Amino acid sequence: MAELAVVTRSGFVESRHFGTLVALAADGSVAVSLGRPHATILPRSTTKPWQAAGCRAAGLTLSTAGTALSAGSHTGEDRHVEEVRAILAEAGLSVADLRCVAAWPEDEPTRQRLVREGAGPSRERMNCSGKHAAMLACSVYNGWSIEDYLSPDHPVQKAIRTRLEAAAGPAEHVAVDGCGAPVFSTTVLGLARAARSLVLAPPGSPEHAVAAAMRAEPEYVGGRGHQNSDVMRLVPGTVCKGGAEGVLMAASATGEAVAMKVTDGSPRATTVLALAVLGALGVDVSAAEGLRQAEAQVLGGGKPVGEIRVSDEVRSALDG
Repeated sequence: MAELAVVTRSGFVESRHFGTLVALAADGSVAVSLGRPHATILPRSTTKPWQAAGCRAAGLTLSTAGTALSAGSHTGEDRHVEEVRAILAEAGLSVADLRCVAAWPEDEPTRQRLVREGAGPSRERMNCSGKHAAMLACSVYNGWSIEDYLSPDHPVQKAIRTRLEAAAGPAEHVAVDGCGAPVFSTTVLGLARAARSLVLAPPGSPEHAVAAAMRAEPEYVGGRGHQNSDVMRLVPGTVCKGGAEGVLMAASATGEAVAMKVTDGSPRATTVLALAVLGALGVDVSAAEGLRQAEAQVLGGGKPVGEIRVSDEVRSALDG
């Protein structure tokens, strides 16, 4: 594996993150390839845009916010829950039909308020409830069963797999994601190519609709203060989506793309890496400099005492 990022504290190298990173130039050529670009990975929630595209290709049409929510990992704010309920209600369903696990919202103010109110974890607050609601609504639209919508053999999952494989290549492994839905494997190279195809998808295609919704409503892809939302808000035209265990993809409006998998599963360096790579490829990321600095800070006693920086190996590949 390649060294991707280095963490320093008070002048001491405290940690190093290794993994795989692939960057594509605007014309689709491979600009950077480090680590094991062809090795099979589980992309986790990074492929939610293609789950949304699969549902849309199967006939499901949602609002712009609903589409963005179905392609995202929301933070459980009230507006997210309202959209989940709206998607379900339109299909004649309720929160009781969701098969994702119950969870606390990731948004801290919302979580604290719910604790004060005596509420507990719930399925609609879980960060994957948007995609689950879309899968259910798609199943109702097509007259498919809803009890087994999480089975890899269910028509909605087959539709999703078709869209993902068309963009990223064949899935060699099927696993169960943290929310209970199937997760289809890919490679980092495949994920980078899929990211590029998403932002360049032709008008009228399911992928174009999903990318447009993510760009228009980035706060429904993540939430307030979420790194993915902030990248899309600060770098217009960019689509950015991370997943558990150190996976992230990002692509600009003109086709430059980056995808990565951090071997130790930590996501703390992924946004710093994505912005550095896109910037080196010629994308104007200057408006996100404040975000990069915030994500790169290492604190001690509440004050900056170090940083998360792009490794020399990555920097050399970008400069070369």
